[in-house]
Amino acid sequence: MSYVALYRKFRPQNFEDVKGQEHIVTTLKNQIKADRIGHAYLFCGTRGTGKTTIAKILAKAVNCEHPVDGSPCNECETCKAISAGTSMNVIEIDAASNNGVDNIREIREEVAYRPAEGRYKVYIIDEVHMLSTGAFNALLKTLEEPPSYVIFILATTEAHKIPITILSRCQRYDFRRITVDTISERLSELMEKEGTEVEEKAIRYIAKAADGSMRDALSLLDQCIAFYLGEKLTYEKALDVLGAVDMEVFSELLRKVLAQDTAGSIKTLEELIVQGRELGQFVNDFVWYMRNLLLVKTSDVPEDAVDVSAENLERLKEESEMLDTETLMRYIRVFSELSNQIRYASQKRVLVEIALIKLCQPVMETNLDSLFDRIRVLEEKMEKGIPVLTESQKASTRALPQPELFGEEAQDQEAVKPQKAAPEDLQYIQKNWTAIVRETSGLLKQMLKEATPKYNANSDEPILYIEFHNFQAEICTKNPDTIPLLKKIIREKTGKEVEIQFVITNTDLKGPAGLTPISVDELIEQSIQMDVVVEDMSDDEEDI
Repeated sequence: MSYVALYRKFRPQNFEDVKGQEHIVTTLKNQIKADRIGHAYLFCGTRGTGKTTIAKILAKAVNCEHPVDGSPCNECETCKAISAGTSMNVIEIDAASNNGVDNIREIREEVAYRPAEGRYKVYIIDEVHMLSTGAFNALLKTLEEPPSYVIFILATTEAHKIPITILSRCQRYDFRRITVDTISERLSELMEKEGTEVEEKAIRYIAKAADGSMRDALSLLDQCIAFYLGEKLTYEKALDVLGAVDMEVFSELLRKVLAQDTAGSIKTLEELIVQGRELGQFVNDFVWYMRNLLLVKTSDVPEDAVDVSAENLERLKEESEMLDTETLMRYIRVFSELSNQIRYASQKRVLVEIALIKLCQPVMETNLDSLFDRIRVLEEKMEKGIPVLTESQKASTRALPQPELFGEEAQDQEAVKPQKAAPEDLQYIQKNWTAIVRETSGLLKQMLKEATPKYNANSDEPILYIEFHNFQAEICTKNPDTIPLLKKIIREKTGKEVEIQFVITNTDLKGPAGLTPISVDELIEQSIQMDVVVEDMSDDEEDI
């Protein structure tokens, strides 16, 4: 006998073998046992979730001579004939190729004749949404009041295309995507029956790649086994066959992107292409990888948010701390847009390379989320001791501990107490404000995020005023440890001592006269190397 594909060989023959659709199986079994069988059913759901399989089981169950708890016995002649496809009582119709009015008219003529044997004639119309408007109209009356011995089972993957007049005449059952755990258990069970050795990690990867479809999972497994016939199917072999990319490669690529290593990122892509990886699959998997990163970063219980091994979860936790949420969402946006473009593109590699360059060089984009990424890059440079300052600010920060810039001076000078901050240093503190806030925690961190650093334009004293806009900040301002903590953080970041005073809007509204927000226009202009246009609020508008 010729080889039979796994999804055909192990197609469920009774309700108990159907996995992942218990809500539908239980309802149908109860209807059969209570003899409350409907005249029209509509099975909706994505591919490979069991619509046609359950339709055939239902056709056997209603005609079975000796049903067992609502399921067919598969032993009587009627069950065997339906299973073999030779029964005259079960008529399968492919609506994709039989979608005209004439085809439906033939059905209307046939339903007038009783079944030759058994209780019911069952019409299974697959992909019913493909019927023409005229065909649907021709089916309406028969579907509403069919003979007592006729059952219609309509199956579709696109229920929204079916007219409401048809929907209202059917019992609708929505098939769910099958979970990764359910598919994995089923595949392991079938491989034991087949006597084929498959690594658990490989089975789980195939189950995840199937995207909720049992038939897709069996087809992918069949493909992998055929490639390594007679050998144990391992995780690495499954990756090779399916053209997929391991998580370690994604981790390596992401770290290069965060380091703005454009050449290294392109080289990693080149290695994947040489290995024969499919670029469309690579893009989708990388989006999924970053989605897992986002869930780990934003979830209180990462173990429940993502379905990965303990080793990979630790890697995800580590990498989630390396970038902020806005940057990660930008990466997902860029690659999600790419996944739509790459499907029909002739130059897929070029599109992927452009997307990687966008990730590595956020200056290429001008939208808001790329601006967050550019600010992140600037902050990282400053945290590493590479301040981006104007000439006047460079002059005032020569005492900063920067061995790579002032190594000879540092060797000649003795350790001295931090100097007091000059008025120009407040600009540097403002530019580093996010990094300073990040060093705090709890309520203070939340309040500082909403606060505005200011200085007194009428005074030569370099006092940093922190203006809070939330009355809850009073809890932080009255804490005697708050100011010493902020002074310590600023001293570590800038090497300078700064005086700090708190102002809470509405409770201390006036405060010192002349408080003004600290401007960083010059810093931004120098950092992004382009003119910053600021609108003057006076009558005569001019560009600054």
